[in-house]
Amino acid sequence: MTEFRQILFDRLTWTRWRNAIGAFAGSPDAGRRAKTLFAALLVLLLAINGLNVVNSYVGRDFMTAIERQSMPRFVSMALLYVGVFALSTIVAVLYRFAEERLALLWRDWLTRRLVGLYLEGATYYWLREREFANPDQRIADDVRVFSASTLSLALVLLNTTFTILAFSSVMWSISPLLFGVAVGYAALGSGLTVLFGRKLIGLNYHQADREASLRGELVHLRENAESVAVLHREGRIGARLNRRVDDLVSNARRIISVNRNLGYFTTGYNYLIQIIPALIVAPLFIRGQADFGVITQSAMAFSHLVGAFSLVVTQFQQISGLAVVVARLSDLAASSERVTARSAGGIEIVDGEPRFAWDGLSLRMRRDGTPLLHSLNLVIPAGTHVLVTGSGKGGRMALFRASAGLWRAGEGRILRPPPGEISFIPERPYMPPGTLREAVLPTHHEGAADDATIAAVLHAVGAEETVVRAGGLRAVGDWDELLPLADRQRLAFARVLLAAPRIALLEDPDTLLGTDVAAHLIELLQERSVTVVTFASDEALAANHNLRLTIEAGGKWSTQPIHIERPVT
Repeated sequence: MTEFRQILFDRLTWTRWRNAIGAFAGSPDAGRRAKTLFAALLVLLLAINGLNVVNSYVGRDFMTAIERQSMPRFVSMALLYVGVFALSTIVAVLYRFAEERLALLWRDWLTRRLVGLYLEGATYYWLREREFANPDQRIADDVRVFSASTLSLALVLLNTTFTILAFSSVMWSISPLLFGVAVGYAALGSGLTVLFGRKLIGLNYHQADREASLRGELVHLRENAESVAVLHREGRIGARLNRRVDDLVSNARRIISVNRNLGYFTTGYNYLIQIIPALIVAPLFIRGQADFGVITQSAMAFSHLVGAFSLVVTQFQQISGLAVVVARLSDLAASSERVTARSAGGIEIVDGEPRFAWDGLSLRMRRDGTPLLHSLNLVIPAGTHVLVTGSGKGGRMALFRASAGLWRAGEGRILRPPPGEISFIPERPYMPPGTLREAVLPTHHEGAADDATIAAVLHAVGAEETVVRAGGLRAVGDWDELLPLADRQRLAFARVLLAAPRIALLEDPDTLLGTDVAAHLIELLQERSVTVVTFASDEALAANHNLRLTIEAGGKWSTQPIHIERPVT
């Protein structure tokens, strides 16, 4: 709980909150529309409060007409009462409509900003490496709560100010004593509400994470359903799910207990609001110092005024919920800023170079700093096909990931061609959802190939049957789930062939495809003048390369030319 409070009430957290509001208001398009909607909300708020004051006087005269048994006055006041109610209904509905539109506009803008930040510099990857809790839920759910709650509370605060200004004079004219009681009663109620409910903020913070963790486990089960079923891991998965449920329920019970104690107070507090005005004003009526309708007017004015002064009491749940999402979104923003900063690692990646090179590159294990590679210096000219192998598997894997910008533990430089001229094929290639055609097209070459060209490349890599089974290039699906790894790897090679980059880095291509198929696919790349760097565990693909980079355990490395004497046919 201590750690949570340090995050929640940190000055930087609230600075980010204010900056988020300022950035939204200052955005060129969304900001202009937001200001228009907010101005409309202010006008509607003034109209609502004006109608409430008018309604209090109409209600007073209406009840007085009943008490005096005046039928003409009763009918005229009744018609006026209905007219005020009808107008109040129209204004209230328009107010709610404008508030929801402004909240949606803010959510749209803020979600797009956070999605951009989440994707920038592979932040999603680095947050996963840091085991950051549930960034997806924070972007999807917390942004929704943040935008709606911040706007709602801002409008409530404005409405509170207008209500106090509108009804203070009404209350004072009825009874200065009643005005003083309203202020004191609200102050006492606010203090006790904070005292009884302060634990809710921390508990709600943890509850959001527990809810997301349970959903994450269920998603994991769905994504790995086949493996779980084959290995009969239902028992272990069930135990993990039950632990998540236990954590969730345990924390929820504490929330319910706090809400119970808070409910005792707030319910009684709201009930007393109904009787306090009568206790003070009724004696005035009995002594003939006030009309009967004044009792009704005082009850209405007291309710509005105490409600305005009791902002903490009436909005405590929403305030505590907003405090939670402010902390969670601030935590996400802070973590994103940290992981996107290049100072997080000593490896400098220089894009846009005419060559690919490792310049004084040293790599370490992320957690304990164990050396994986010492001061690698190697320039790879065009047409020099490198086989990276050796007993240092950790160093080999780290070098592949560092070359892709996904390993920061180390020092040195990596010089790379522009993004469109370098490709990577990991051991488990990714196929994005959508049409199969979109999945095969290279990232920086969308729309550059027609169906005939794509079909020819698919034929060359032996993926024609895969396309037929999938339903054709226009078939839509989640290919990471629908296609076996070997098929996805063939399609990944097709994607690189269509891109025709200067250089392609391959991670263990023969593991799933076999040596012969992998060698054939590498030859296809080389025929298109693509320089190939293959990371492999053995020498099986040596014949397809002319330089060997050997990484030994402990980080030592060496290079040797590869001379393969091909049999004369």
